[in-house]
Amino acid sequence: MNTMTLWHISIWEFAALAAAALLVGFSKTAVSGANTVSLAIFAAVLPARASTGVLLPLLIVGDVLAVLTYRRHAHWPTLWRLFPAVAAGVVFGTLFLVWADDGIVRTSIGAILLLMAAVTMWRRRAAQDEEPDSVSTRAGRVKARSYGVLGGFTTMVANAGGPVMSMYLLSAGFRKLGFLGTSAFFFLIVNVSKVPFSVGLGLIDWHSLLLDAALAIFVVPGALLGKWAVHRINQILFERLVIAATVVGGVQLLLR
Repeated sequence: MNTMTLWHISIWEFAALAAAALLVGFSKTAVSGANTVSLAIFAAVLPARASTGVLLPLLIVGDVLAVLTYRRHAHWPTLWRLFPAVAAGVVFGTLFLVWADDGIVRTSIGAILLLMAAVTMWRRRAAQDEEPDSVSTRAGRVKARSYGVLGGFTTMVANAGGPVMSMYLLSAGFRKLGFLGTSAFFFLIVNVSKVPFSVGLGLIDWHSLLLDAALAIFVVPGALLGKWAVHRINQILFERLVIAATVVGGVQLLLR
C-alpha cells in the first residue's frame, strides 16, 4: 500500500469506509453481492489497487460471521465442484493484476457482472431452475467450472466474486438459506487463500491492517442486521435484491 494510512483519512472519509464495512457484514448474512457497493466506496476513498488489500480482511471477518450463522445449510458437493476452477481463476487474476491498470480492471469486472446478471435473468425466464445437485450432470459441471473460473478471477482482481457466484447459485436453484450457507463457506475458503497473493502483490501491509483493525468493528453490526433482515425477506424479493445489487455493482464499475 502507499503512504495513505488511517491517519491520512478525514473523518468523512472514515465515516464512508465505516458505512461500507457495515454493508460488508450485511451482504454476508443477507444480500450477497451487495458488497459491490462497498467495493466502489473503498475505491473512491483509497487508491483503487490499495483498496482491494484493505477490503479483503474485512470480507474475511464477514465470512467468519456468515459461516457461524449459516454453517448447517452449506451444500458441499457444489463447493467441491467449484474449488478447482476457482483456483485457476485466482491464478489468472493474479497474473492479470501484474500488468492491468485500474481502468482495465474496472471495465472487465463491470462487464462480467452485467453479463452474469443478464444470463441469469434469461435462464430464469426460459426454463425451470435446476436443483442444487445438478452439479452431478455434465452440463452442471461445465456451468460450475465456467462460473468458478470467473468467480476466482473477479474475486482476485477486485474482490467482486460475490455477484458472479450469486448468479451461479441462483441459476442452480438454491433457496435462501442454502444459498447463504454455501456462499459463506465458499468465500471464507477463497478469501483466506487470496491473502498470500495479495501480500505478494503489496496490497496488504501493516498500514492496511491498521486501517482494517479500526473498521472491523463495523462489520459485526452489519452482519447482525443482515441476520435479522434475511428472515423477513421472502424468496422472490431475496433473488431480486441479489440481481439488483449485481447490476448496480456492474454499472458502478463501468461508469467510474
